[in-house]
Amino acid sequence: MAGHSKWANIQHRKGRQDEKRGKIWTRIIREITVAARAGGGDLSANPRLRLAVDKAKAANMPADRVKYNIDKATGNAEGMSYEEIRYEGYGIGGAAIIVDTMTDNRVRTVAEVRHAFSKQGGNMGTEGSVAFQFKHCGQLIFAPGTNEDTLMEAALEAGAEDVITGDDGAIEVLTSFADYEAVKDALEAAGFKPELAEVTMRPENTIELSGDDAAKMQKLLDVLEDLDDVQAVFHNANL
Repeated sequence: MAGHSKWANIQHRKGRQDEKRGKIWTRIIREITVAARAGGGDLSANPRLRLAVDKAKAANMPADRVKYNIDKATGNAEGMSYEEIRYEGYGIGGAAIIVDTMTDNRVRTVAEVRHAFSKQGGNMGTEGSVAFQFKHCGQLIFAPGTNEDTLMEAALEAGAEDVITGDDGAIEVLTSFADYEAVKDALEAAGFKPELAEVTMRPENTIELSGDDAAKMQKLLDVLEDLDDVQAVFHNANL
């Protein structure tokens, strides 16, 4: 995953998020709602809710809106009940894709995801067909020019599993899911601010796509990400 295009991919992704801030907020509110209902509204006792609130802050969501949605979720107020469903499939060139959704209508969601795959040249797979190619972990990425030695020392001391420097100079710090918050907090306290910090499904190996194949794969990913019920899309294509 320490490929030459990691930094470019991050900048592209952040740009798309800025363009779709309204949709990003909707997805975060769903995550806050599900996390708060499942584990309560106390951030100190609910790691999943803490992660959702971190996403809200990163997306510049107002604090009062975050609080409102936590209170709404934990106060048993009327509202939609979402279930989480993961879909797996294949994109261009056999690239592996995971699509995480939250939905109040399973039939609608599976139909939309299947249609997106088939229309854009991909194929829906069965449960478990590609998930084994990914690792659930914490990922923090730092800009090219960050002091590699100092960051590595701080990261490993904080409990990180690995530190990888890409061809483009971006530095990737990997953690277990359980240690993500502790490592992130320790690095920020040491003065290292990540450009991207999240719990993710990280591919164990990548597939290189270029030219028309890369463009077709990007279109497939864009269509999937634009579906209302989709929370996140993970893939192993290096575009």
